[in-house]
Amino acid sequence: MELLQDTPGTAAYLAADDVIDHGHPLVRETARRLREGTGTGGGPHDYARAAFDFVRDTIPHSGDADDPRVTWRASDVLRLRTGICHAKSHALAALLRAEGVPTGLCYQRLADEDGSAPLLHGLVAVLLPGRQDAQGGGEPSRWARQDARGNKPGVDAHFSLERERLAWRVRPEFGEVDYPAVYAAPAPSVLESLQRATDRRHLWELLPAAL
Repeated sequence: MELLQDTPGTAAYLAADDVIDHGHPLVRETARRLREGTGTGGGPHDYARAAFDFVRDTIPHSGDADDPRVTWRASDVLRLRTGICHAKSHALAALLRAEGVPTGLCYQRLADEDGSAPLLHGLVAVLLPGRQDAQGGGEPSRWARQDARGNKPGVDAHFSLERERLAWRVRPEFGEVDYPAVYAAPAPSVLESLQRATDRRHLWELLPAAL
């Protein structure tokens, strides 16, 4: 699937706002530690992978952990170490943008095993140049989706630029959808649900089923 930018250029995909607040000291300090952890020879690919692994593995998905707290601002996700897929995507976007990696937000419409209870799932897309081959060539820069919601039995997502390794593949026969747009800011309906919810159970009632 070809991913399509919702906003021209890359400036909007590097910007900070109230949600992807990568100017916050905690975001900056976390990004610094992750960058230092890649070593002096680490480039943007290595940093992007480190940030992905950090968000996927050290911030539990609140549904998996049965944590009632609702987060939506990137710095709060890092501080409280909890969030659903959308919140974790905001945190990953902040860490990546903090180090100059253009990052957008993407969505899937997913459903239960029988196709019931559709819900929007959140992930990110990163814009990185392709790795150089031995002859000096390489793939051009292109958007690549990444899903840091957190692995569990039946979910095995990994950072990959060559072949998507997401948490789930959509099932069109059950009305599931891959939305091709790469957004610079969260979908308003998703953000409103996160901000209004009093706890995670309330959030499940508020989240939209489609864009």
